Amino acid sequence: MTPFATKMLPAKPDVIAPDGSEVRLLQRLERGSMGHFRLAPGQVAKPVVHRTVEEIWFVISGSGQMCWSQNGHEEIVPLRFGQSLTIPVDTAFQFRAAADESLGIVGVTMPPWPGADEAMPAQGPWKPTV
Repeated sequence: MTPFATKMLPAKPDVIAPDGSEVRLLQRLERGSMGHFRLAPGQVAKPVVHRTVEEIWFVISGSGQMCWSQNGHEEIVPLRFGQSLTIPVDTAFQFRAAADESLGIVGVTMPPWPGADEAMPAQGPWKPTV
């Protein structure tokens, strides 16, 4: 078995994330996994907090907003093409796509995503639509 892998972005989502976004699985290694997350125009994800994983996101298409909250500090930032951001463990977060375009993000999860029980419901500033 070769230690190398390649994969094209799947046309259809592999799963729906606990936050409601579409997920297309890309790659996975022992210490991390990578996926493509998508929200359709105007969609608002459910607010969640991860138990054990941290993530690094890179916006590859569209625009929107992200709200983070940790230890009593909350911040809302714009999401736009070319921007990267981090989501540390125990950070509540919610994101949404702009009304006129879908939002596409490539995310790296460390360690690899362990399953649906990883994400717990959290409080967020917007009403979820997914």
